[in-house]
Amino acid sequence: MDQDEILLDAEERMEKAVEVLTKQLQGLRTGRATPGLVDSIRVDYYGSQTPIKQMASVSCPEPQQIVIKPYDATALSLIAKAIQSSDVGLSPNSDGRVIRLNVPPLSTERRRQLVARVKEFAEESRISIRNIRRDGNKHADTAEKDKVLSEDECTRCKDEVQELTKRYEAMVNEMASSKEQAVMED
Repeated sequence: MDQDEILLDAEERMEKAVEVLTKQLQGLRTGRATPGLVDSIRVDYYGSQTPIKQMASVSCPEPQQIVIKPYDATALSLIAKAIQSSDVGLSPNSDGRVIRLNVPPLSTERRRQLVARVKEFAEESRISIRNIRRDGNKHADTAEKDKVLSEDECTRCKDEVQELTKRYEAMVNEMASSKEQAVMED
């Protein structure tokens, strides 16, 4: 691997780690209803695990309510069952055509638990980014041993991998702090 390949690989993998964090944070509840709360829920539909957003339109007509309207009316009970068995903590109300999820305001204790989850997710992302840095540095050392890179190029490559690490860790920290603020707001 030459220097450009090492840096490109590291950057792509760090970007994926940030994308995973983004998806995890979307699934966390704040005091408001968002379609992201039900994105991770999968429904056993004709023998396959199907995401709700592929089976129904999900909207938030009010700040404290999510409305799920299935494209296939026979899937209504399956979606309701999947929501009940999920860890979202919302109970579905069905009127035969749509499912309504009322999002209650969060208690202070629950907000603290959610902030702790945000911190866990952020730390997992930072660990992932650091592991990618370690891999990039290993590739640089291997390339130096194989005489693909000179000693100076290897050092420069490691410095650039470190700069990438700092940039992506800063992104993770920013995302985590903004989500923590959103969770703690009333």
